Amino acid sequence: MHPAIEADRRTLIRRIYFDLIGLPPTPEEVETFVADRDEKAFEQLVDRLLDSPRYGERWARHWLDAAHFAETHGNDQDRIRENAWPYRDYLVQSLNSDKPYDRFVQEQIAGDVLFPDDPQATIALGFLAAGPWDESSLKDIREDTLDRQIARYLDRDDMIATVINNISSLTVQCARCHDHKFDPISQADYYSLQAVFSGVERANRTYDADSAVAARRRRLLTRRGQLQEKSAEIVVELQSQATQQTVAEWERKLGSQGVVWKPLDPETFVSSDGALLTKLPDGSILSGGTRPEMDTVTIVAPVTLTRMTAVKLEVLADDSLPHRGPGRQDNGNLHLSEFEVFIDGSNAPVLLVNPHADFDQQDWGIARAIDKSEPTAWGIYPKVGQPHAAVFDLREPIEVSQPTKLRFVLKQRHGRGHLIGRARLMISDATPPVRLDLLPEPIAAILAIPTDVRTEQQRLELTLFQQMEAIELELSILPKPSRVYAAAANFEPEGGLNPPPGPRPINILHRGDIKQPRDVALPGTLSCISSLPSRFEFDSTAPESTRRAALARWLTHPGNPLTWRSIVNRVWHHHFGRGLVATLNDFGHMGETPSHSELLDWLAVEFRDGGQSLKRLHRIIVTSATYRQSATAEANPASPDPDNRTLSRANRIRLDAECVRDAVLQVSGRLDLRMGGPSDRQFDLQPGIHVTPKVDYTKFNLDSDLGRRRSIYRFLFRTLPDPFMETLDCPSGDQITPSRTNSVTVQQALALWNDAFMARHCEHIAARIESDVANLNSTDAGENAKLRKQIERAVELILCRHSTEAELASLTNYATKHGMANVCRLLLNSNEFLFVK
Repeated sequence: MHPAIEADRRTLIRRIYFDLIGLPPTPEEVETFVADRDEKAFEQLVDRLLDSPRYGERWARHWLDAAHFAETHGNDQDRIRENAWPYRDYLVQSLNSDKPYDRFVQEQIAGDVLFPDDPQATIALGFLAAGPWDESSLKDIREDTLDRQIARYLDRDDMIATVINNISSLTVQCARCHDHKFDPISQADYYSLQAVFSGVERANRTYDADSAVAARRRRLLTRRGQLQEKSAEIVVELQSQATQQTVAEWERKLGSQGVVWKPLDPETFVSSDGALLTKLPDGSILSGGTRPEMDTVTIVAPVTLTRMTAVKLEVLADDSLPHRGPGRQDNGNLHLSEFEVFIDGSNAPVLLVNPHADFDQQDWGIARAIDKSEPTAWGIYPKVGQPHAAVFDLREPIEVSQPTKLRFVLKQRHGRGHLIGRARLMISDATPPVRLDLLPEPIAAILAIPTDVRTEQQRLELTLFQQMEAIELELSILPKPSRVYAAAANFEPEGGLNPPPGPRPINILHRGDIKQPRDVALPGTLSCISSLPSRFEFDSTAPESTRRAALARWLTHPGNPLTWRSIVNRVWHHHFGRGLVATLNDFGHMGETPSHSELLDWLAVEFRDGGQSLKRLHRIIVTSATYRQSATAEANPASPDPDNRTLSRANRIRLDAECVRDAVLQVSGRLDLRMGGPSDRQFDLQPGIHVTPKVDYTKFNLDSDLGRRRSIYRFLFRTLPDPFMETLDCPSGDQITPSRTNSVTVQQALALWNDAFMARHCEHIAARIESDVANLNSTDAGENAKLRKQIERAVELILCRHSTEAELASLTNYATKHGMANVCRLLLNSNEFLFVK
């Protein structure tokens, strides 16, 4: 057998463009490369493409496939993950910056602990949370149920498979119920890996994009934790003269800046939906009796102040309410949809501004109570069982010269019984902006005691409160942290999903049965790698992150023989359409043996010891004579190798779904190269019957700017994928996909011919071509000549070559009958466009 000849330059430039950046070259780029006589022209072209920001966009898509990333949970409750996209942007940035592979891996498993000063390392933990998540079992059912425990084991199983399949190329999940039947992976090894991830959940994790802000927040949170522990050392510090002087100054300032609030005594109070309202001696209104789904409470109260500048709404705890309230929902929560104030007798509401509260539920802040949108609301979960307050300034102070009444309307229209249980209203004439002063009763009681008669314990409690308040004030003025959906040990509780108390104990389950727990598993990894220890030794007080850090270091240890082979094999696969080991995620006995084992070893060591640069690895592969071969079989017409495992020629590879769509956008002239940010939702979204919304791709405006960016920035729905992309084998994110199905089906031909995206963009391509060739000389201005020029341009744009005379004659005749848009559809449906050779 003999190697095939080198491919011609037009073939090479199209191949390398789609391989490295996922876009076709322009006709001008093709002609420049073909005319370049420099012997190093191809190597220089490779370097330019590797330096392009488009490179990271192309190769991040391969990694997202392997991580089975999507932006919804999947399963029966396919809720949208609003904060999944930062992980995608992290991948693009990391690949463009050519981050060393060991760091790239470490960040995605334990970046928060190994690189705490780098905000990107926290975003990287989106890798562990990229797969599906069973919301109904992991959030909506009781913590103490067997189903909840089973769901946790299965959730960790997905994390383990994501990490070990993709980084070590071993099917470790096969050892969940018994020792692996084919590979030396024991059940004990598998549950040791379960123990590594036993202290994290998938949740919205906060981070600061600015590293200086991140460092400041971390210092403040560390200090807050020290104060909460009240160690002997901290107590001594709090009793120091300097700290006591700070407390005294705070107390003096507090007394001089206090806001006087005038409680209102309601005259009338009415529930629109049948709740029983009772006025208590302190002027608060308590709700009882029937708990309607929704309610609107109207309270009228006389005012005695002649000038009003602010209103305060207190929602108070009460023993008659669930969890002591202040809300009537089963968990003590409330949702105040809209809060309105009127001068009684007027239908024009008083304008309220500068809303702030002592606590805002995530995504349910107090500003939602005056945004004139009833579906939004102020909520206070999980800070239930205690009083809360909100203050609103009046945009224009109310001046009154005679007895006046105010009418307050509290709309609670969110539904599901999220009603206020006990409310009290106050007004003030303080100079705006009015500060919310709500001291806990024990602290207020201490402040009422003369300084010289306070006990040591009272002084300590007051000092602790002042120090904690100072920290909270500093935290409040920091920029609002961003969020990413990622593996997290600390996060804001959501429904029944709460941060774990620490690494959960993991038992080896006999036959994988939750009802048959055996020995407790120690955190660790695979014992079949004899050169490295398989179990991690930690102090019992060590945080869960130390386990992930140990695994990250184990995976990227130079002596680990799997990691380096796995990644070079993956890169090889995406350049040749098949890996040196065809089963990318299975190097075990059930996987295929390497076609070129010495080459695999050489590449692995060259990569590991050569700086772990993925760009350098690409350069080594694509500048090789093997990569540059022609796809023709002329050198070996009767080859005994029909699958081309010996690589005696290049493989013809069908473009994947993203390359097809992005190429169409580029050829049409509509491609928007704006990078990053929230994903583009190329569908109409409506509420569903339950959690999963209704999605309609046919109602999306194809000319919208949301449809112009590269396909990696599309919003990815697990259970409701884009039918056009799905037809072209784009994975939906429900399964780990190391390599895509590369099918050729009649459905693809029908989609490429009939899909609305293709049809509309062929019209755009035709319009672009008409514009491109509009400046013909007058001697060539005949209709037939114009059509020929347009067809020549279409072939150059879509097929990256010149048209033949036979094609010109045939396509000109076709265009005369059916128009240029249909000529473009014809070319885009051709094998020559759809395959890279």
